[in-house]
Amino acid sequence: MSVLLWWAGIKRRVPMHSTRCFLSRVDLFSKSELLPWCARKPPCWSQLFLGSACKGNFTHVIAKKHQRGQKSQKKPRHLGPPDGSWQERLADVVTPLWRLSYEEQLKMKFEAQKKILQRLESYLKMLNGVNGTIAAPRSEGLCCFLHPIIPSPVIDGYRNKSTFSVNRGPDGNPKTVGYYLGSWREGNVVCVRSNHLKNIPEKHNQVAQYYEILLQQSPMEPCLLFHEGGYWRELIVRTNSQGHTMAIITFHPQELTQEELCVQKETIKEFFTKGPGAVCDLTSLYFQESTMTRCSHQQSPYQLLFGEPHIFEDLLGLKIRISPDAFFQINTAGAEMLYRTVGELSGVNSNTILLDICCGTGVIGLSLAPYTSQVLGIELVEQAVEDARWTAAFNGITNCEFHTGRAEKILPQLLKSKEDGQLIVAVVNPARAGLHYQVVQAIRNCRAIRTLVFVSCKPQGETARNIIELCCPPNSAKKLLGEPFVLRQAVPVDLFPHTPHCELVLLFTR
Repeated sequence: MSVLLWWAGIKRRVPMHSTRCFLSRVDLFSKSELLPWCARKPPCWSQLFLGSACKGNFTHVIAKKHQRGQKSQKKPRHLGPPDGSWQERLADVVTPLWRLSYEEQLKMKFEAQKKILQRLESYLKMLNGVNGTIAAPRSEGLCCFLHPIIPSPVIDGYRNKSTFSVNRGPDGNPKTVGYYLGSWREGNVVCVRSNHLKNIPEKHNQVAQYYEILLQQSPMEPCLLFHEGGYWRELIVRTNSQGHTMAIITFHPQELTQEELCVQKETIKEFFTKGPGAVCDLTSLYFQESTMTRCSHQQSPYQLLFGEPHIFEDLLGLKIRISPDAFFQINTAGAEMLYRTVGELSGVNSNTILLDICCGTGVIGLSLAPYTSQVLGIELVEQAVEDARWTAAFNGITNCEFHTGRAEKILPQLLKSKEDGQLIVAVVNPARAGLHYQVVQAIRNCRAIRTLVFVSCKPQGETARNIIELCCPPNSAKKLLGEPFVLRQAVPVDLFPHTPHCELVLLFTR
């Protein structure tokens, strides 16, 4: 996840020919003034979403209720200390609820999820024939039963992964390591150190501090803008509950020869093993040459400079292996609560197959493997799949198989191979962009899938469209032929204290 934290929006190139791609890329569902629909005509699905979008993003609104009574002010064109300290301003962007007690934060998040579900109910009611949700156990005014929010066991310093950028600080130092404030569009981006943020652990800030020292000692310039040259780029720090630390340094090679790159790698290694950075006591140190904003391991391999190639985590009775590129929930203690919730809602048994889509390192499927006949995992990141397979073998789990690739390519064929009448429980945990339409089609049209658990970190976005497609009447034009799902239960799980975000676990049956 990028650490680019904007005040004034993000300029992206978006393919305009694809409405679906366009909406998800620009996060239209949180923009209040775009593309209203005409109420005089029966709205199509896209119009339903666009029309309701005009009323705004409830999570954002509720998160700012504590500012009620303050006069609304336009955001300043230039950032500067007169309007508050740099540290406070960064905290307001990264952790906007940091001034509230945790109890107040949970109340706000619960109300936000309730508003989202109420809006979802209005979508479903507007679609002819989607009244099956009434048969579900209901909370007052909701389309399903909303459980109380599950709090995070750890409130401060809970992140097990942090990404730090390099740019000009408030003092003009171009080798400042921290998080961004401002807007590239307005040319007022400032990099502010993060050692005051409540969600970042001390170890992460320590590594970032010594990375900045390394940069100050280096004659090589930072890469602030690709077209302007420079070399030093971002730092990623990963830690586990045992205190082991993995650091990944991203470096733009520009026109350096392999010999010159070897000199830089040796300098980094020396600094963190024998120099000032040795106090960080790193378990692993990786180096990645990257000429793009983001590079996967396949595009540009992570090079181990010293230490162990992986870190490990103990979770739900399993020893989990984590590679540099693998997705793992950023709040380990909260993830355990999340995965237990998923397991309880799934209702898997020895007669069912568990289908784990967007499985990451496979924790959900592996933790439920003893209770189901077989686990089938699908994940895009190859390193994460390798981690899942290693974890299965290390923990003696033999009824799991994991597939690498895009879910929309793998899932339809995988489901065809399982058409033997055995019931399938599907668990999906997609990124913020939600599920690809072909994945929704495959799930909807597979008769064997009677139970679906949907884990969403952004239910007011593309996930809402996914839910409409799962619950709408059959539609041959959209190739949604199977019986519609019914949303039964919703459980908010807080993995992100001090921010307005939380995970929402949704149970569907049919």
